[in-house]
Amino acid sequence: MIAEVLSKSTEAYDRDEKFAAYRTIPTFREYLLIDQYSLHVEQYTKTADNRWIFSEYDGMEASLRLESIGCEITLFDLYSDIEFVSPNSVNLS
Repeated sequence: MIAEVLSKSTEAYDRDEKFAAYRTIPTFREYLLIDQYSLHVEQYTKTADNRWIFSEYDGMEASLRLESIGCEITLFDLYSDIEFVSPNSVNLS
């Protein structure tokens, strides 16, 4: 399993070229794209017949099953202690 935290500057690369490169790894079975600006996760899971299933999750109550490691996690737990900041905001401190 590989998880990527998306940023505005690398999001397109992570979704396209990087995912394509990862798919050449024979043992690669699961890919998570985690949004850093909102409660949103995209999951790609490889099936036994080499197809990729896409699922997406939104909101604190959503729960995703990580098949490759036999684990389930809620977005509430995944994003615990995260303070969201708008990608266009400026930190003046």
